[in-house]
Parts: sequence; structure tokens; C-alpha cells
Amino acid sequence: MASPVGALVETAARKLVDAPDSVVVTESAHRGTTLVELTVAQGDTGKVIGRQGRIADALRTLVAAAAAYHGMRATLEIRDPE
Repeated sequence: MASPVGALVETAARKLVDAPDSVVVTESAHRGTTLVELTVAQGDTGKVIGRQGRIADALRTLVAAAAAYHGMRATLEIRDPE
């Protein structure tokens, strides 16, 4: 894992889903912001998003706080599995 923010997202996502081996976290830099992309198995997407997006919002808050702690900017995108 390239950054502690990505490691945090991966650890949290693995605890939420039924298939932790299918969790994939990729990072890329865009305009001074690190984009953290989370992909999980088809049946686990709802578990990562949560009811009315509450879990997704909480994950995004964790990403923003961890990034600020490490002196960087980061955003989280949850991708649909293909």
C-alpha cells in the first residue's frame, strides 16, 4: 500500500465485507489530491455503502481526517465491481 490512508481504507473495508480477499484499493494523484478507489465483490457493495450511504460517508470522513493528519488531501470513491 502506497499510503497510510489507503491502508486504513483497506483495513476498514475488509472488516465490513463477507469476501475480504476481494477488496481492492488503488490510489492515484489528481491535481494535488490523492484519489483512493475502493472496489469490493458484487454482493458486498451494499455493505460498504450502508443504509442511506451512512457507512460510505463515515469512510469518507475517515479518509479526510487521516489525510489531514498526514499533511495531504484525499478523497474516496467506491467503484462498482465489473
